[in-house]
Amino acid sequence: MPELPEVETTRRGILPYIEQQRVTKIIVRQPKLRWAIPPEIHEMEGAFIKSVKRRGKYLLLETTFLNKQSKSQTATAIIHLGMSGSLRVVDLGESPEKHDHFDMIFENGKVIRLRDPRRFGAVLWTRKNPLKHKLLRSLGPEPLSADFNLDYLYQQSRGRSVSIKQFIMNAHIVVGVGNIYACESLFKAGISPKRLAGKTSKTRYKKLLLMIKEVLAEAIEQGGTTLRDFVQAEGNPGYFQQKLFVYGRAGQACLICESPIKQFKQGQRSTFYCSQCQR
Repeated sequence: MPELPEVETTRRGILPYIEQQRVTKIIVRQPKLRWAIPPEIHEMEGAFIKSVKRRGKYLLLETTFLNKQSKSQTATAIIHLGMSGSLRVVDLGESPEKHDHFDMIFENGKVIRLRDPRRFGAVLWTRKNPLKHKLLRSLGPEPLSADFNLDYLYQQSRGRSVSIKQFIMNAHIVVGVGNIYACESLFKAGISPKRLAGKTSKTRYKKLLLMIKEVLAEAIEQGGTTLRDFVQAEGNPGYFQQKLFVYGRAGQACLICESPIKQFKQGQRSTFYCSQCQR
């Protein structure tokens, strides 16, 4: 599943091609994604892309267009890549493939194409403040923002009986710390994924906070992690997978202490850790 670094990489990848560009046509080949693509999405035709932002794992394409009364109006396309989706920049005239469900065609001859084999992604449309949309309004702070700080993280953890890994993966606590990056951050912080969130000291949270920010920032710099379906907007793979310490390395030697990396199920997700380096 594309996680926050992959979505941020996608945002940065498509931005130069579509910002301040006019949408000339919308093509919906398969409207039945996780939620049906609303017919109102065609209001994008003739609109200019004002900005390309991200909130958690959602891409927000803010547009300006003239309504039926010829008055300027703003609206936002909300895009989620789901389990296997990707946005690619292709040239006008490039034939779509089987799982290419949605095209956004621009006046400059570029096309933003959504490919989603499992159809768990989404393309939605709102004329209201997108941050107040039901899918976004209860999300926690961005992990690389100043709002995600030690006092906040520690206070949110008090009284919680879930594991620390499940805690930091809760999007209501902080957005975008998916399974890969939770495993890697806990490893670098030296914290066992089995440790209870409410029983973890502030000192440990200080280290974990720094590692979450470091791991995510590095993953974005490297273009994300290539696992199964993720590729960047121009079709290039992410390179962070080459820097993974524990994720996907069950049975292999720890790169620090050479003990075998262990794997177990936690909250229906595979957890990878080193029992010697993480306590």
